[in-house]
Amino acid sequence: MEQIMTKPKVLISDKMDPNAARIFEERGCDVDVITGETPEQLIARIGEYDGLAIRSSTTVTDEILAAATNLKVIGRAGIGVDNVDIPKASARGVVVMNTPFGNSITTAEHAIAMLLALARQIPEANTRTQAGEWPKKDFMGVEVTGKTLGLIGAGNIGAIVASRAQGLRMKVIAYDPFLTPDRAVELGVEKVDLGMLVQRADFITLHTPLTDETRNILNRERLEQCKPGVRIVNCARGGLIDELALKDLLDSDHIAGAALDVFAKEPPAADHPLFGTPGFICTPHLGASTTEAQVNVALQVAEQMADYLVDGGVTNALNVPSLSAEEAPRLRPYIALGEKLGSLVGQLEGPDVNSLTIEVEGAAAELNMKPITAAVLAGMMRSWSDSINMVNAPILAKERGLDVREVRHGREGNYHTLLRVTATTGTRKREVAGSLFGGSEMRLVEIAGTRIETDLDGHMIYVVNEDAPGFIGRLGSTLGEAGVNIGNFHLGRRLPDRHRGGDAVLLLTLDQRPTPEVLDAICELEGVKKVKALSF
Repeated sequence: MEQIMTKPKVLISDKMDPNAARIFEERGCDVDVITGETPEQLIARIGEYDGLAIRSSTTVTDEILAAATNLKVIGRAGIGVDNVDIPKASARGVVVMNTPFGNSITTAEHAIAMLLALARQIPEANTRTQAGEWPKKDFMGVEVTGKTLGLIGAGNIGAIVASRAQGLRMKVIAYDPFLTPDRAVELGVEKVDLGMLVQRADFITLHTPLTDETRNILNRERLEQCKPGVRIVNCARGGLIDELALKDLLDSDHIAGAALDVFAKEPPAADHPLFGTPGFICTPHLGASTTEAQVNVALQVAEQMADYLVDGGVTNALNVPSLSAEEAPRLRPYIALGEKLGSLVGQLEGPDVNSLTIEVEGAAAELNMKPITAAVLAGMMRSWSDSINMVNAPILAKERGLDVREVRHGREGNYHTLLRVTATTGTRKREVAGSLFGGSEMRLVEIAGTRIETDLDGHMIYVVNEDAPGFIGRLGSTLGEAGVNIGNFHLGRRLPDRHRGGDAVLLLTLDQRPTPEVLDAICELEGVKKVKALSF
């Protein structure tokens, strides 16, 4: 009978360019566009969807995530993801993506527009002129040529602002903990610390996300340290500037002007202290509001989500390593092998594992290790707990204090490609290794110091016993008397000696799950040291 493949189902819950729905459909997804629903309505509906595409109107809370039992990915058309509970999404194994580049140019251009509007006092001059005045003598602006622009944040948008400012013949300095010296040279900016930036800059623009580290990055103390007459622009996120302190320093003329596109609370109250303050201008979060940007972010989020749901590609994810759609087919068999090896270790050692080392060699050493590591962790932890996948496994491992190490070996040993997992539980180590035959067929090739070659599939029994004549016959008789049929039988001696009289390792594939009584009967056989039922 031909197997019918179910298409991934996506809900677009906020208004976005209609071409997004077309992209989902062309890429093999079913899509519904249902906007403007209440949280209660979304909770009632979300359980049937694999993907949720949003903008800023939908807030994805833990209650919505709890109802989204099939949800695999949330795509935010835009940069900010303040409206998504990322920790709760991660804990539930849901990938969260954004589109950090779709509106970068638009936001950067808005920052430059605000900077020039401050420099020439354009909004107030426009208002008074249209009111019938001709206040030419009241507006004495400043040139931007030759002035110093201080960037707080030199990522994608900050880099574009730097380029545009340099075109206006401004000198650009930048504060960004992640800005390398080489990147600063490439951008043509001078890297400085934050204290130096606020003391030297004639204009300051902010281009950083809102985090615990960046909240109120321009607090009262830093605003007071600013060069007298500075002008400040924020088109990034609300909450980066102490708004009450900004009001006071505008009133005192220490700050000559400020332009905000974003506020700590949006929309701001009608009686916001900054409203009406001389030298202050604002816009209603228009940084990404151009026709081009709206189209770009909608198309980008649809392409990213479809890549993940159809091909397994992960782009611009905030809670899982990136994996391109081109990489995914090549990595898929390694991910599957990693899950199997992780599951084997988890079943053998239980939840007491305190460190895990994942090693790759040969062809595997050329690959992106992060998805493989996540797969090993997911396989291992899934044997202890439900609802574990590659998204939440690394997070849960970190919460447990599990020490995870990745090692690459350029060498090629006995196998063209090899993945080895070593779990440490107290003073005991458990090593398992697997390879791919023919590029896709998974094989276990080593376990507990024993060379062995077998599939990891179905119901199995793992036995460690003294290597002595007659044991295999006694084991076969015990299983036969219990009515248990052996599908495959794999035997090996412990490395490196492999001498008679040492320990032997057996892996048996069975046609049905062994009962506790069968396991007890095997334990009672002479020479048996360990028995463990496995399931894959």
